[in-house]
Amino acid sequence: MEDYTLPFWIYLAVLTVFVGGAMKKLLASQLSAAPSLVAWLGATVLVERVWALCLPAVLLLLLLLACFLYFRTRPPPAALPARGKAVLITGCDSGFGNATAKRLDALGFEVFATVLDPSGDGARDLLRTCSPRLTVLQVDITQQQQVQQALLDTQAKLGPKGLWALVNNAGVCVNFGDSELSLMENFRGCMEVNFFGTLSVTRSFLPLLRQTRGRIITISSPAGDQPFPCLAAYGASKAALNLLTNTLRHELEPWGVKVSTVLPSSFRTGQTSNQAYWEQQHKQLLQGLSPALLEEYGEDYMSETKELFQSYARQANPDLSVVVDTIVEALLAPAPSPRYFAGPGVGLMYFIHSYCPFSISNRFLQKLFVKKKLMPRALRKESGFDLNLSLHHNNNNNNEEKLQ
Repeated sequence: MEDYTLPFWIYLAVLTVFVGGAMKKLLASQLSAAPSLVAWLGATVLVERVWALCLPAVLLLLLLLACFLYFRTRPPPAALPARGKAVLITGCDSGFGNATAKRLDALGFEVFATVLDPSGDGARDLLRTCSPRLTVLQVDITQQQQVQQALLDTQAKLGPKGLWALVNNAGVCVNFGDSELSLMENFRGCMEVNFFGTLSVTRSFLPLLRQTRGRIITISSPAGDQPFPCLAAYGASKAALNLLTNTLRHELEPWGVKVSTVLPSSFRTGQTSNQAYWEQQHKQLLQGLSPALLEEYGEDYMSETKELFQSYARQANPDLSVVVDTIVEALLAPAPSPRYFAGPGVGLMYFIHSYCPFSISNRFLQKLFVKKKLMPRALRKESGFDLNLSLHHNNNNNNEEKLQ
């Protein structure tokens, strides 16, 4: 062992840290086969290194296996009691917010559910199916006056006991399409709701959360961390939201307020299953384009984008229980995680994004999401022109050879 140099020990330490980090990441990724696969891969690599040191590799392998089984089979810590805790959830007209409000009410939480339309189907459904503990509040989170009124109403009903948790769920995806084709107002619309609106609600309710040393759970999106094509406006707003949430987690730690982000996979929520919605979005996109841009990209290129998004939405999971379960876990876990992956494939996506070379992660993202076949019209013309030139050049060469 004296023959091994300092660089070797550094290499072994770095390798151990990398394998340990990969194991930790995948163990939290909710992939059924991944933990075993990575555990054995890490064990194999480490055993090979230790074998080179003439140590009993079999014993080390057994030790690693025992540690793996211990962490996988030990019972989770008991969840906190739900009864008596108050939670405010934004965006409860439909989707995750509506489903979460129902589940939390059934668990015994005192729920404050904000909606855009207090006379709409979502609000009426909540009032009909939930207990009297649930309160519906009309709030447009982009309107500070309405946010402040919701704060006053919540304080009046809670009295001195404070608010246990805030679930930032409200959000929009204003439109889809290439960044150059999207109107500036669409970028501003996404930022106004997804970032500034969420920031406004969070800042307003923070005094109540600090009072209870409570929690903030924000529903974000993988589009905020990874460059999904044709979702630049939505992704940019979620990227800002993710950074804000991570910053708040550090800043609120001394106050005892826990901050978590939930990153769902593809689910069927809101207007995504409504064909009229996609047609309207497509129409607005065409109407907002200049004639020059419409000529450059081509209407068929934009129609393909709409059809791909519709197809992607049809394949989305209609069962929202995975996300609701994750929100409940973040609310009641004694030590909540900073980040939760909700739904199949999200953990794998983040693992590839974090650990694989850029070329692999980029190809994976392209294959996973919008698989466009058409190029913009101007590029198709250029390709056709180049092809014609190539054919013309080849014909000239053939004629010259015949003459010779």
